[in-house]
Amino acid sequence: MARNPRLRLVPSQPLASARRAVTTGRNRQAPRPPEGTPPRSELARQARAVLSDAVGIARWAAADGDPGPGTLGKQALERAVAALGLTPAQARAAWDRAKLSGLVELHDGVVRPGWRLHAWDSDDSAVLRGWVALFDAWSLIHPAPDDVDPGLVSEVIESVPQVLSLLQLSAGPVTAPALLDLLAQRVAELHEERCEVLYDPAAPGAEPVPAEPAPAEVPTARSLAPLLRWALEGLAAVGALTLGEGQATLTPLGNWAVWVKLEQICVAAQSPAGNIEQSAQDMLRGCAQLTPGPARAEYRAWLAARTVSSAVGELVAVARGEDALLRGLAFEALRVVGAPAEPAVRAVVDEPQLRPYALIWLAEYEGADPEDAQSILTREESTWLWVDTAAAVADHGDSELLVRHLDSAVQGNVPALIEEVRAIGHPRTVQVLVALAAAHPDPALAKAVRRAAFQVHTGGA
Repeated sequence: MARNPRLRLVPSQPLASARRAVTTGRNRQAPRPPEGTPPRSELARQARAVLSDAVGIARWAAADGDPGPGTLGKQALERAVAALGLTPAQARAAWDRAKLSGLVELHDGVVRPGWRLHAWDSDDSAVLRGWVALFDAWSLIHPAPDDVDPGLVSEVIESVPQVLSLLQLSAGPVTAPALLDLLAQRVAELHEERCEVLYDPAAPGAEPVPAEPAPAEVPTARSLAPLLRWALEGLAAVGALTLGEGQATLTPLGNWAVWVKLEQICVAAQSPAGNIEQSAQDMLRGCAQLTPGPARAEYRAWLAARTVSSAVGELVAVARGEDALLRGLAFEALRVVGAPAEPAVRAVVDEPQLRPYALIWLAEYEGADPEDAQSILTREESTWLWVDTAAAVADHGDSELLVRHLDSAVQGNVPALIEEVRAIGHPRTVQVLVALAAAHPDPALAKAVRRAAFQVHTGGA
């Protein structure tokens, strides 16, 4: 389907109208890091040092122009080794770090310099966000041993935040036995949680039904020791901690990153809805009451308490639901996820109800200005998004806002809008037209809209 780059849906984000319908708004004062934390400029300097090889190979790739489709091919690897003075293993490791930290990005099979690479020398915040992305991906940088049960590896990864919290609260070296004891406790708790049964006690003759097969015997501290060592080595590899004889200590960067994660969780825990413990759907519903800035803080806190893959999966599932407001908010949360969400967003581009949102998300991800990203939509896609946003306003807003939403349509006049709205086949077309007819102050226009709603409902021409 051909695209007309001149078409625009609305001059701002498509969910702005719907969000205004439910926003009460509140502001939070930015928390200060713990005493003794280096200034951001120093933290950024340390992050640049950790990622120096990654930056070098990203800049080489930008100049080389043909580094390969994501992984360094044999010839590209040879060129990188010769140009940078690295061993093949070092070049591969640097390439992986460059991808995970957003210094290079893969677009339709082509590697391009990431926006962070362009901002690397001038934007400390971009540098720190890139390092945090690497910190979050420590288990990919340092893969687990092949002879270990993948389920146990997942439980250890899930338990690492508690280990990091102990290191942060201790403000100094922590012995390996103390870390191992905490790890064993947390893994045991995870086993216990997965053994819980789910049943409705009010149902006649209800019997407890295991949520899933009972897991294997709880691992002992001794069996977890190699995995603790693996986790600590992985965190050390990304510059989050240093290892001594039988002990570990957070680096200033690691201490700052753990504080950021804890602060995000605390922010969510203090919110009225307790979003940190909520499902994606309930979290988004709670965030609908917030203005965009505080909402993004809630998204980050919610994401910090989950693995990226599970969080993205939950958000996409909510986007597929019937609530149009939550669909838009789910994509706002996916913007906070950033690069790790790209494959999931690309995978839904062909789903009609998600296509406009996904296309806008991808355009912004690839560098388009948010004010211009919607210009990539075809007229039909713009109309679909208009109806979807109108459904969100109708469900959550007021009649005046729904009438004002008419001004954002690309058609420019109501008869043309009605004709195209009827043609696109949006499942909420009838409800939107009925709500608009009830809300519009012009009797003649309201009658025309009501007649169109009836015709769509009955399948008439």
